[in-house]
Amino acid sequence: MTTKLFGEPVRRREDARLITGRGRYLDDIGAGALAAAFVRSPHAHARITGIDVDAALDVEGLVAIYTYEDLTGPLAEPLPVLIPHPQLHAPRTGYPLANGEVNHVGEPVVMVVATDRYVAEDACDRIVVSYEELPAVVGVDAARAAEHAVHEEIPGNVAARHHQETGDVEPALAASPHTLSFTQYIERSACMPLEGKGVHARWDPDDSSLRVHTSTQASTSVRAAIAAKLELSLDAVEVVAPDVGGGFGVKIVHPWPEELLVPMAAIALGREVKWAEDRREHFISSAHERQQRQEITVGYDDEGRVTALDVHIWHDNGAYTPYGIIVPIVTATQLVGPYDLPVYRVVVESVYTNTVIVTPYRGAGRPQGCYAMERTMDRIADALGLDRAVVRERNLIRPDQFPYDHRLTFQDGRPVIYDSGDYPGLLTKLKDLVGWDAVEERRRDAERRGKLLGAGMALYVEGTGPGPYEGGHVQVLGSGKVLVSTGLTSQGQGHETVFAQIVASELGVPIEDVEVTTGDTRRFGYAVGTFASRAAVMSGNAVALAARGVRAKALRIAADALEVDPQDLEIDEGVVQVKGTPGASIPLRTVAVLSNPLRYAFDEAARQATQFAGPADDSRPPVAEGDAPGLEHRDYYSPVRSTFASGAHAAVVEIDPATWEIDVVTYAVVHDCGNVVNPMIVEGQVHGGVAQGVGGALYERMAYDADGQLQNASFMDFLMPYASEVPDVVIDHQETPSPLNPLGIKGAGEAGVIPGTAAIASALEDATGRRIAAMPLSPTQLYDLVRDETTERTAQAARRTGVPA
Repeated sequence: MTTKLFGEPVRRREDARLITGRGRYLDDIGAGALAAAFVRSPHAHARITGIDVDAALDVEGLVAIYTYEDLTGPLAEPLPVLIPHPQLHAPRTGYPLANGEVNHVGEPVVMVVATDRYVAEDACDRIVVSYEELPAVVGVDAARAAEHAVHEEIPGNVAARHHQETGDVEPALAASPHTLSFTQYIERSACMPLEGKGVHARWDPDDSSLRVHTSTQASTSVRAAIAAKLELSLDAVEVVAPDVGGGFGVKIVHPWPEELLVPMAAIALGREVKWAEDRREHFISSAHERQQRQEITVGYDDEGRVTALDVHIWHDNGAYTPYGIIVPIVTATQLVGPYDLPVYRVVVESVYTNTVIVTPYRGAGRPQGCYAMERTMDRIADALGLDRAVVRERNLIRPDQFPYDHRLTFQDGRPVIYDSGDYPGLLTKLKDLVGWDAVEERRRDAERRGKLLGAGMALYVEGTGPGPYEGGHVQVLGSGKVLVSTGLTSQGQGHETVFAQIVASELGVPIEDVEVTTGDTRRFGYAVGTFASRAAVMSGNAVALAARGVRAKALRIAADALEVDPQDLEIDEGVVQVKGTPGASIPLRTVAVLSNPLRYAFDEAARQATQFAGPADDSRPPVAEGDAPGLEHRDYYSPVRSTFASGAHAAVVEIDPATWEIDVVTYAVVHDCGNVVNPMIVEGQVHGGVAQGVGGALYERMAYDADGQLQNASFMDFLMPYASEVPDVVIDHQETPSPLNPLGIKGAGEAGVIPGTAAIASALEDATGRRIAAMPLSPTQLYDLVRDETTERTAQAARRTGVPA
């Protein structure tokens, strides 16, 4: 493979179209379509005792009203559990429309279809749903107490008990020179893509075919779900993901109720139907993530080396479990990070609450695991009076230990075996990048300015590129254009650029000649989806293999035309030429024409492939056995297991004791994702992830009250960092290629967000000297924490001296 483009910071090719308003998002489609709107539950937990639609029937422009009673066949059954697991002993999913009971605010009860969205919303307002309220279970502690049940048939509220261990924990802890135990929390949050979910469906009665556009991360899987639930032949359903304005995990869930109900209505009414999620709907009826209670016990020696780790986690999965227990599994297996842990046990109890479902949000369980492990390292360092970097360094897996088998099972059902890495190298680079050894000097300077300063660090390992597969198709046209398609979808990651770079490098063609299509089942019908930092690893390798197939065929055809050995040929700038003899050449576009023997000539280029164009070997058929017309190739990449990227982050914070405002003044990242296809895009991914990490550490919290009402379901109340709150990020790269795939790459999409909460928590603790045991942490909460501890110490002193506080 040539290296002219692979590894180069090529500017994103899709940006010009997207930032000048020429993108085509879901709501740009179907201008004349009927509009759908939903009546959603205002209660967290209730029985439906009646639905009265009479007042809505007089609304001019009303077309149809649907309740659960209108659903038939598979559509009337519960939504699927997408990823079953033997430890998910009590799975539950909702229905496309509520069937007698609602289990969270925002659950859909009635769908209305009208001539436009305004009319549909007016009709929704006139529909009266009667409820019998039931006790709500909100938060992991309420679920653990189990005074009430989310689902009557699951009295303990436990959906799953996920358990993995290596070694015998109790004896190892008992034999440890030191042990410590602590409990900490990470709160519920959610992703906020600029574009919410949305669906447009068009039914063609003439050929009984359905075309659906949906803002999804998994178009081929949505296609399969629609076909199954609506009892259609798979080949009668087309699903296209147009430009998608962000996903971050919420759009990997499928099928959403709307992805089934909108096509159902389109078929029933014979009209195009569209629904676009509004922001409040996104808050109360899509998906959240993050909330866990973590109880940790660790054993360690006098040098700070971990001898045993025992972790018990309660994970809030919300009202239903459509995505199985992937987030708990990822937390359990990624918690171990870059450390050599001799004995490890983890139990994750995934519990039901009367809140929005919990499914992957960028990081998908990894931030929680990193938070547990890195705060454990901080606790050990504090207990022994050691530098936090020293404790980490003493526990790191060494480069000569790869491949390193953690003896755990990852989310893909395959073993957690780290393929490559240099974790001590990451830590050394991070200390230099952030100026770790100069933090005390910076602290003194901050004190002179009346500020508190602290620094923290966090290391992580991220499983990326899980299978089972992705595919790629590459075709060279007679015009010289190279068409690339893959079923995996795009939500702004830069796939059009990265996949074009890979194919251009493999084929030796100008990148300007490469056109990339993703997420369109008309072009590529078999795929898995975009999640778990897998696009570059999976589809990148798939399109590389497809391009290599095209290259091999092109060299074979060109060798016949030039009467040379294929091994003597190379392709450069779209021209197949004899190595060292530039004059002996043929354009790749001509090879594409010759690859398709023709009877009819439609233009001058086609003449070259007709039967009388020149001498031919009449002892061979025009299309060789086992070959096919056209210069194209389809291939699939299926890994034996995931690759494991890694990184290290450090944060320096300043706190104003007058206001307790928190300012992240320095943020450093060292990242290792193997061979880097495009360093500019990787850095962009890191910057975006860091922004979400800062949000998760300091701002973003879904605030439910005890009745299951979301108190901050708008951008006026839900805090996210502005550009002014996101620190400048300094980045360094380390490359340890993966031996598991042809390109030697690892994923990068989620790396930036994973250690943010842990690193900032450590920095806040370092700045204030107060124990941080729950994140995110606002200035008000930080003030209360400092005040409460100060008050308690004063009271303790008063009790000792007998002097009133």
